[in-house]
Amino acid sequence: MLKVAKFGGTSLADAKQFKKVHDILCNDEERRYVVVSAPGKRFKDDNKITDLLYLTYAHIKYSVPYGSILKVIEDRFNQIKNELNINTDLEGEFKTIRENLDKKCEEDYIVSRGEYLCALLMSDYLNCDFVDAKDVIFFNYDDTINKEKTHKKLSELLANSNKAIIPGFYGSYPDGSIKTFSRGGSDITGAIVSNVMGADIYENWTDVSGFLTADPKIVENPKQIKHITYRELRELSYMGASVLHEEAVFPVRQAGIPINIKNTNEPENPGTLIIRDDQAGEDYADGDIITGIAGKKDFSFFHIHKEHMANEVGIIKKALEVFEERGISIDHIPSGIDSFTIVLPSNSVEKVSHQIVEELKEKCKTENVQVYRHISLITTVGIKMAYRPGVSAKLFTALGSKNINIRMIDQGSSEINIIVAVEDKDFEEAIRAIYDAFIK
Repeated sequence: MLKVAKFGGTSLADAKQFKKVHDILCNDEERRYVVVSAPGKRFKDDNKITDLLYLTYAHIKYSVPYGSILKVIEDRFNQIKNELNINTDLEGEFKTIRENLDKKCEEDYIVSRGEYLCALLMSDYLNCDFVDAKDVIFFNYDDTINKEKTHKKLSELLANSNKAIIPGFYGSYPDGSIKTFSRGGSDITGAIVSNVMGADIYENWTDVSGFLTADPKIVENPKQIKHITYRELRELSYMGASVLHEEAVFPVRQAGIPINIKNTNEPENPGTLIIRDDQAGEDYADGDIITGIAGKKDFSFFHIHKEHMANEVGIIKKALEVFEERGISIDHIPSGIDSFTIVLPSNSVEKVSHQIVEELKEKCKTENVQVYRHISLITTVGIKMAYRPGVSAKLFTALGSKNINIRMIDQGSSEINIIVAVEDKDFEEAIRAIYDAFIK
């Protein structure tokens, strides 16, 4: 079996965490290709290395001395090096970094150095190969991945390596200059390596033991999710319940490679395994009807009512143009015979809601446009829901027993999720009510 392992910033924050990663990798020879992030926070008020690097670039950009910030970064890496008693030439590396900073280097170069230096240290610590991401992950100038070139070079360099460390988060443009992914992009690097090398499993190591069925800040000791399908993950991630960069899912999903979310601080915990729909067997989700619950607060409803609307062609299109012209994305559009509601985050219309109401009245030729604020959306997700009668009734009964008013109901055609809208003040109580009704 071939495993690709990606370790996040908290897993590499200091020498103690490096030792944990060392043991995890040495205890399983199947973990051959390893992607690392930059060191993260060691404690609550600490700084992530990447944040310090962004700050360094800001100093360069505005011609402010950067030496004191770079010294903090250098000290962090030297502390790890000295405590692990390894021989990485950090002095030479930081000399090169300073020379490039003085030449007004690009932002992507400097912010990528956290992953680069971390990978150098880890490869020396494990006495294994270092593969620079700029030599194997290639971007086109439109910022898309050059899949053909990346596949060719990555497979060539890794095929003969027994164990290799690869810095995440960046690659290179055709001219050789550094190009980074968005924040959290080391997840994407790991997924690309998994896809290209045909991994049997992609392990994503972080500081949590996988996904939980609900937010632990709302539900006390929620059950851990052992298995979740990619579709279920997408539904829950949309409501914010994710420990993965969204783009990281697609390269492995296309190849049918499971993702295992694991905890560096609890390596024996099985974590959460993300699988294809067709891999969800009879014992999937331990017999629970639902897999997870997630939600967000502070949505707004624009409710449009017009007599005989059902006979009017294009009225919804006209309403949506009001939002499209302002570059505002829509979340949901539940509808009735003579009305429909446009649901979207309140912060996207906070300063323009009055103008939008007037434009909707004009476009739709109706005076009946109402705005409702302070609404929360809660999604209950489970691939088994489609085959179990009475799920909706059970959910509504659970909310009704707590005197929680449901402002909207939306069930997708796939029937793997039910979204309900409640008032913000009922958000936490609603999630607890749903959890108690469905999770054993």
